[in-house]
Amino acid sequence: MNFHAELSRLGAALVIHTAGPFQGQSYSVPLACIRAHTHYVDLADGRDYVCNISELDREARANDVLVVSGASSLPALSSAVVDKLSALFSRIDGIDHGITSGARPPGTATMRGVLAYAGKPLKQWCESEWRSVYGWQDVRRHRYPSPVNARWIASCDVPDLDLFPRRYRSAHTVQFRAGVGPTSYMLGILFAAWLIRCGIISSVENFVPILHRAASSFARFGSKSSAMHVTVWGLDLAGKPASRTWFLIANQDHGPFIPTFPAIALARKILRDEVSARGAVPCMGLLSIEDILAVGGGLDLRIVEP
Repeated sequence: MNFHAELSRLGAALVIHTAGPFQGQSYSVPLACIRAHTHYVDLADGRDYVCNISELDREARANDVLVVSGASSLPALSSAVVDKLSALFSRIDGIDHGITSGARPPGTATMRGVLAYAGKPLKQWCESEWRSVYGWQDVRRHRYPSPVNARWIASCDVPDLDLFPRRYRSAHTVQFRAGVGPTSYMLGILFAAWLIRCGIISSVENFVPILHRAASSFARFGSKSSAMHVTVWGLDLAGKPASRTWFLIANQDHGPFIPTFPAIALARKILRDEVSARGAVPCMGLLSIEDILAVGGGLDLRIVEP
């Protein structure tokens, strides 16, 4: 099937692309949308895919469409949180954020994407220079509000690591870590990352179907709570050193729904003609926290701002 021709035949107003993993994927889908004069939104989490979407900007503008990549937890929700917290600062010096999931695993495509860089080097903005860290290493114990409490999180390769130093130019450090609730799962990922880093195995991607089945089988015995944190530090409006942290806590296995919220919120705004922007951009500055979380009305979600 010719996707471009089919979109034109249907007169589609909008496409939401969810078919990951996006790591290494081409821009064939957004290009087909542009040429069919159809708006495009995706839930991509691949760093290069999201950060380089601006390569399509000229053609998107010429065809009067909006192409948005990363309408998901990162960078859509994470940047909306930093934008809100930035109003409390005269200067942002650093951003540290992360996500920890419950025992329920994501889909196999998402799992394949997030494990693709295990044990492999990635660039992170640290003390005003790019430094190499390794995927699913650089482990830290992070404390979240109850019932999540303390969880292990490790460095991950996400679009924010490139996008935030450009958007918040005074920030000299931008860090992101993620983890899974069951300690046994986390230890398994950390061990695999070391095997890859040492060259004993090349990847765990071929094991994803088995790992997903195993995690799904044991999910009912583990935590149903997940969390996201965003910490910003710098100088407050009075010029004094300050730090603020924002938490989102999800219970009853409602956390896995959150990555879909920004795409839904943005689609609603586009279809109501509430978005005048055109071009190809990462999903930042288009949605507020309120826009995004309104999609989850009725779910067990809670914001904590100590």
